[in-house]
Amino acid sequence: MHPFAKLYRWILSHEIITLLLLVAIASGAWGFVSIADEVIEGDSRQFDETILLSMRVAGDPSNPIGPSWFEEAGRDVTAMGSVAALSIFTVTMAGYLYLKKQAWVALFVALAIVSGTAVSTLMKSGFDRPRPELVPHETQIYTKSFPSGHSAMSSLVFLTLGAVMARAERDRKTKVFLIAVPVVLSLLVGVSRVYMGVHWPTDVLAGWLFGTTWAAASWLLFRYMQWRYRLRVQTQPAYHVR
Repeated sequence: MHPFAKLYRWILSHEIITLLLLVAIASGAWGFVSIADEVIEGDSRQFDETILLSMRVAGDPSNPIGPSWFEEAGRDVTAMGSVAALSIFTVTMAGYLYLKKQAWVALFVALAIVSGTAVSTLMKSGFDRPRPELVPHETQIYTKSFPSGHSAMSSLVFLTLGAVMARAERDRKTKVFLIAVPVVLSLLVGVSRVYMGVHWPTDVLAGWLFGTTWAAASWLLFRYMQWRYRLRVQTQPAYHVR
């Protein structure tokens, strides 16, 4: 069978999920490009400043809104999107999959996350956007601003790991829960980056879109590879022991 015929057959057999993933990929890519264009042209400046300053005490940009414990909670939340934390999550899940005799799934997850991290890092260097200068930074920074690496990679890692866990569940409510939790965590990490004063809101929006798009594309590829593997097993001739 021609490869394109196989691909078409696979799409037809997975209509709803395939369509949703394709829509997520297309809309995510379009949204990222649109935001990047606004940032490059400088048209996002007013929006960014308004949102960033809304998270600071009126008349005192150096003071984030909320009591001291809330500020500390913001640092804890933002740490969930750090390289160290996400690496721990990824290695833990990869190890679990390996022990469950799913080495190829573990390898796929690791490659999807590592490749996404590399692309996100390259884009930061390419866009070379400075960090916000309106307010003091509440945490250490080492890279450029656009897109937000914490937002991008937390979206990618949490959604990818959530999808891996959801695939083994038959209960629909459990599947929804396993996808909803990563979404909420990614949103919290992104908002915390603006609250900490280390990212413009458009950095975070672009990071969310990139991470979600990469995760959707990776999962679409994973489903196709899984389908091809199962198809190949089903079409193998049966061998009988005489």
